[in-house]
Amino acid sequence: MTDASRFDVLPAIDLRGGRVVRLKQGDFGRETSYSDDPVEVATRFADAGAQWLHVVDLDGARTGIPSHGSAIEAIVAAVGHRTQVEVAGGLRDEEAVASVLDVGAARAIVGTAALRDPAFAGRLVAAHGSDRIAAAIDVRDGRAVGQGWLTDAHGIDAVVAIERLGDVGIATFEVTAIDRDGLLEGPDLPLYERILGLGRGLVIASGGITSLLDLEGVRAVGCCGAIVGRALYEGQLELQTVLAMLNPPG
Repeated sequence: MTDASRFDVLPAIDLRGGRVVRLKQGDFGRETSYSDDPVEVATRFADAGAQWLHVVDLDGARTGIPSHGSAIEAIVAAVGHRTQVEVAGGLRDEEAVASVLDVGAARAIVGTAALRDPAFAGRLVAAHGSDRIAAAIDVRDGRAVGQGWLTDAHGIDAVVAIERLGDVGIATFEVTAIDRDGLLEGPDLPLYERILGLGRGLVIASGGITSLLDLEGVRAVGCCGAIVGRALYEGQLELQTVLAMLNPPG
C-alpha cells in the first residue's frame, strides 16, 4: 500500500478443511461455508479488480500448525501476477513465515507469536522488510488476543501491543474488532480512531464492514484499507463497484 491516496479493499478468503468459510466472531461453531474451490474464489476477486487478497489458514490459527500450504501456493500461482496475496494463520515461527513468502505471498501477518514475543516480529522485519510483515491486532474488550481467538485467550492491552510491535519495526497493523466480525453490524470506528491516534503506522480495518458507507467511514478516520468477508460473499457489497467508487480513475 505505497500509494497514500489509495484505499484498498482486501477480500477475505478464510480456509478451513480446504473450504472457503466465514465464522461469526471467530467462533468455529458458527461457520458458513461458501466454496470448496479457494482458487476459483481468489480468481473471481482478482477479476473484479482486487489489488490485495487476505488469505487466512483458520486451522493453522487454531492449532498453531499451518495446514493449507498447498491451497495458498495454488492461490498465489493463480493470481499473484496481478493481485498481491497476504497470508495469516498459524505463522508462529520464522520457518512458517518464510514458507509463505517463498511461494510468492506479498505479506505475512503474524499475531499470536508476535504478541507473545515482539522480538520475533522484529527479527522478521529485519529479515524480510517492514513491507512484507504486518501484525494482526485482534481486539476483544480492549485486549489483543491470539490463539485463533479462543475464548480463554487473555491477550494484552491492544495499545501496549501496538507500541511494543511498533518499537521493533512493524509498520502495518491489521485491526479486527472481534465482537463485530462476521455479523454485518458495522465497524468499530472508535477503536480505529484510538489506535490511529497512536501514530505508530498504517491501519487496516476488519470486522463488521457491510456497506460502502462503512468503508468510507473507516477511510475517513484514517485507515488505509479494510478487510471484507461476509458482505462480499452474501452480495451486500459488489467488489468491482466499491473499488471504482473508492478509487475513481484519475
